[in-house]
Formats: sequence, C-alpha cells, structure tokens
Amino acid sequence: MTDQPRPNMRNPVHFLAFGFGSGLAPKAPGTFGTLAAIPLWFLLTLLPLWGYLLGTAIVIAIGPYLCGRTSRDLGVHDHGGIVWDEFAGFLVTMLPLALIGAPFSVLTLLAGFVLFRIFDVLKPWPIGWLDRRVHGGTGIMVDDLLAGVYAAVLLYLALGWLL
Repeated sequence: MTDQPRPNMRNPVHFLAFGFGSGLAPKAPGTFGTLAAIPLWFLLTLLPLWGYLLGTAIVIAIGPYLCGRTSRDLGVHDHGGIVWDEFAGFLVTMLPLALIGAPFSVLTLLAGFVLFRIFDVLKPWPIGWLDRRVHGGTGIMVDDLLAGVYAAVLLYLALGWLL
C-alpha cells in the first residue's frame, strides 16, 4: 500500500471500506481483509439461514457505495487497501456451509479462506475480464463476488464429498 493516499479512518465510509483498518496492512491487504471478515462471518453463522443471507446481502448492497466513494475520495481506482469487497466475497464463499447446515470446523474455514484467496488473486476468466472492464464501486466489488462464487462452488463440492 506504499505510495497510495491514506484514508481518513475517522470517516465511517473509509473505515468500513478499509475493513475496520485491516486494509492498512503494508503487505497483502486483501489477505488481511479476508482475515478480518472471519469474525463477521462467524457472527452471521450464529443467525438462522435467513439472517446469514440478509447480512450477506447487506454487505454486498452497500459495497459499491463504500468502495466507490472511498476510491473517489482517494483518487485511486481500486485502492489496494479497500477490502470491503473481500468481506463480501468471503461471505459468498462460505454460503454453502450456511445452506447445507454444515458444522463449523477449522478445516472448512481454512478451505473457504484458501479457495477464495486463490480465485481472488488468480482471477480466472471471466473474473479478470470483468475486473478490467467494470469500473467504479461495482467494478471493485464484482471480481471478488465472482471469486466468491467460484470458491463457493468448489467448497460445496468438497463438502458434498466429505459429508
């Protein structure tokens, strides 16, 4: 994140977009943002399925505004420290656990984390294509959401094989 403008962490929009400060990590802010999403994911797992879905929908719905506004404020499209998109993508990744009522385990958490990070970093088609063509807050969010979908499909298949 060196040489990029710093957010105003007193601004609630920047604070959320930077994942409660996790996006300020000097190296691998996306990974730290995904790690910071774990407590939110865990809290959502304590709710019934509709609560998990509603919480995830809210994170996704406010994402384009948070990411787009922070990006405009800082004058940098998809600033490396904006990690709200990682929060949304990780919640999507972990959706199969909520849908099938799989019991929590460190293994499933680790599998979801690793799968999401792989797809978020590698950006296989059409993730990378969308990342280059969709702009603004929606563009910041779309690649992580699709990475979350890819990871969720693999996690679901793995869970079906393991359970």
